[in-house]
Amino acid sequence: MKNFKIYGMEWYIFVFFAVVVLAAIGFGIVPNQLIGAIAVMFTLGIILGEIGERLPIWNKYFGGGAILTFLVCGLVTYFGKMPEGVVAISKGWMSDYSFLNVFISILVVGSLLGLDRKLLIKSATLYLPDILASLAGACLLGILGGMIFGKGPVEIVISYVLPIMGGGAGAGAIPLASVYEDVTGQDAASYLSFALAILAVGNIVSVLFAIILDNVGRLFPALTGHGELIRTKGKSAIKDKEAQKVTLTMDDIAAALFLTGGFFVLAQLTAKKILPSIFGVAIPNFAYLIIFAALANIFNLIPENLKAACHRCQQFCGSKLIWVQMVGVGITLIDFNEIISALSPANLTIAVLIVLGCVLGSAIFGWMIGFFPIESAITAGLCMANMGGAGDLAVLGAAKRMDLMSYAQISSRIGGAMVLLIGSFVFQFLK
Repeated sequence: MKNFKIYGMEWYIFVFFAVVVLAAIGFGIVPNQLIGAIAVMFTLGIILGEIGERLPIWNKYFGGGAILTFLVCGLVTYFGKMPEGVVAISKGWMSDYSFLNVFISILVVGSLLGLDRKLLIKSATLYLPDILASLAGACLLGILGGMIFGKGPVEIVISYVLPIMGGGAGAGAIPLASVYEDVTGQDAASYLSFALAILAVGNIVSVLFAIILDNVGRLFPALTGHGELIRTKGKSAIKDKEAQKVTLTMDDIAAALFLTGGFFVLAQLTAKKILPSIFGVAIPNFAYLIIFAALANIFNLIPENLKAACHRCQQFCGSKLIWVQMVGVGITLIDFNEIISALSPANLTIAVLIVLGCVLGSAIFGWMIGFFPIESAITAGLCMANMGGAGDLAVLGAAKRMDLMSYAQISSRIGGAMVLLIGSFVFQFLK
């Protein structure tokens, strides 16, 4: 017991401060500030995450600490038992302070700069077709499911496939509803209400499939790269060995954080002022963040020590902050009311078939072009079918493959833009 550690610290140190934080929550005196959020979010995340990672069976087959944290926080909030102060702090952490943007930016920049540049070029040319294969699989099985319940192909694609595969709510369902109104002249609100509900169902189904795929990878190791997308012979796509040769200093880490902020603001400037849309389709800032970070690696614009520092920051966020973020996802970003409202047998079956279709489509096509099918299904498949950034966290946390965040964001952002383009064409059939 003396050497027992929680989150890397002696257990009695964590227990002391956890009791202090929980007492402060009970008295309602934790300030809704960043420092207060650090105390609350870390305390809840560490407690639930450690339990989830130590529970037999759950830790191997049900997603471990990340999923337990997400479910407990989400359900406690749904039943109205989460203290109001914690709900407010969680909203601040995820939205008002926008730490979610910090977290995703570090993961995206670090993972893209940490990839071998030749393999990055190869994956970039093949990944978008993999997304299209995912969409094709989702449409195929979704339409088959619709036939079972007497729903036509056009209705299935418009009302089910496009919202689920659209890259989330803010970048997917909401602009999709706007396109729907522009093209058809019908009310966007009626389309959006169902789109959000079925998207929420698809998100949960995606998380469950992520757990399944993680276990399939355990049973059949040849199908997974354990966090690497491209099948290679004797060469790692992530340059851990090269990074180990670089001695990182505090200056390197500080510069890596500045670089991440710089890339984000460059992407924001481009998305808002320089090139906000292409062919009439709005391009979100995270799509530009992916493009700029990838180009910086492809053209070797960043020194190796700074690439290694960005990758180290990404590893820290992916391994040590995932439980913390899942607290916020469960409390703030996932509405269990929407999920329950859409949980009819027909909707659930169709959603399951759509997600299964995107998994099979991306896995089979990914294998054909040189990707590991598990990683291909998780990124080009499940990260198309979830709720954007929050869904990416839930899926990658459940699959225990946070190194894939850059590809997940390509699916959510660029893949979501592709769905908007497809939607503008498909909606013509409703005129």
